[in-house]
Amino acid sequence: MKVAVIQQNSQENVQANLARTKELVLAAAAEGAKLVGLPENFAFMGDEADKRRVAEDLSLDGPIMAALRDLAKESGAFLFGGGMPEKSGDDARPFNTSVLVSPTGQIIARYRKIHLFDVDMPDGSHSYRESRSTSAGGEPCVAEVHGTKVGLTVCYDLRFPELYRALTALGARIVTVPAAFTLMTGKDHWHALLRARAIENQVFVMAPAQHGKHPGNRQTYGKAVIIDAWGDVLAQCPDGEGYTTARLDFAAQDRVRASLPCLSHRRL
Repeated sequence: MKVAVIQQNSQENVQANLARTKELVLAAAAEGAKLVGLPENFAFMGDEADKRRVAEDLSLDGPIMAALRDLAKESGAFLFGGGMPEKSGDDARPFNTSVLVSPTGQIIARYRKIHLFDVDMPDGSHSYRESRSTSAGGEPCVAEVHGTKVGLTVCYDLRFPELYRALTALGARIVTVPAAFTLMTGKDHWHALLRARAIENQVFVMAPAQHGKHPGNRQTYGKAVIIDAWGDVLAQCPDGEGYTTARLDFAAQDRVRASLPCLSHRRL
């Protein structure tokens, strides 16, 4: 299966972000990508009060969801929409939701981010409290794409290996990690954590990413990447907006799992 991950520099203007998303997805699909990943906050990255206003009920076609449906149909690819604000029972705290849409425009899965980013940067430059403006999900999510099971996660989830082991136990052969990793944590931890999740679960990892400067003096690391089940980097975006593609070899994944059967050696 040929897949692609998108790297964006999303801002506060939803329509401008969606227009750029469309350009990048259609370009990746034109190269044959059948599964395309969008980063966390692909449609909106800005003030938390504004995020609440753009939150959508996924059963209705708001601007973001309608754009994802139309883009999936136009591209002919499965799309997972990084993290987007989904209305919850708390108007002040929408979910941060990754949505998987089929080439027919149907929502086939939604994953609500479980682990929320409540962190003080070691250098004292920023303090993040995602839980103040976001409701947490509670359930792992696996869906099928062209006969292959895909596990959905979002950004900060990456630091919790038990979630990825649960997805693997549910049959995932690909895991998705759409992210808006901070520059400080990304430069030291992004590749190490992604490769670890790939190696320990013998899965492909697709990690679309935000890159550059955003409102609120935020800066993200980028380096959207695709990693194989041995932990090798198959493709990576350079700095700036763009996309990268790779072909996932599931026979090679089977050989990794057969020659090093650590998944069957688990004791805990």
